[in-house]
Formats: sequence, structure tokens, C-alpha cells
Amino acid sequence: MARLNYVELAVADTEAVRAFYERVFDWSLTTFGPTYAATTSGDTDIGLQGDAAEATQAPLPVIEVDDLDAALDAVWQAGGTIVRPTFAFPGGRRFQFRDPAGNELACVKTD
Repeated sequence: MARLNYVELAVADTEAVRAFYERVFDWSLTTFGPTYAATTSGDTDIGLQGDAAEATQAPLPVIEVDDLDAALDAVWQAGGTIVRPTFAFPGGRRFQFRDPAGNELACVKTD
């Protein structure tokens, strides 16, 4: 079953925003390179994207799916627009799309 498992936020200063969330909510964020950090609780996690070239303009909801290729086909068949083709990252693969209302989301299949 597909479920929301991640929300990615665009940030200008990854370390400053990481420190904010750690202080306010007592979250532990793992650093994945110089511009990315994320919680890794296994529940609904949050990611901080500090690379402006990779960041979306609004928060990016990420939906975990069992079959990434089937989800890509379903998005396409239902009238969605693929805005970032499937790519690998540490921990899995994902693609990004816009729904018919223009909202950008992503689907992920974790390793």
C-alpha cells in the first residue's frame, strides 16, 4: 500500500535549519553530504534540501510505493507529468511528478 513517508523542504542553510529542528523537536538528523540532512525514524521523515538546483519551490511530499515502475506508469496514465525521471540515491530510487493541479510530489521505492 502506498503511504506518505517523507516531506522534503528547500532550505538555504542546511546546518542552520538542521540545528533548529534538532533544538525545537529534539529530532536527530543525519547528514547526507554538504547540502542534505534528514530524519531517519522510519515513520514520516523530513528531509532538508540545501542544493538550490535540486530543491522544489514548495514542500515535496514523497509517497512510498511497492513498485516504482508501476507507480510511474499509473501517474502517466492518469494524466500526471513526470518532472524528474527515476533516479537512484542512497537508500533507494524515486521520480518526481506534477498532478493535474500542478502540485509536485515524488514516489519512492526504498532498498
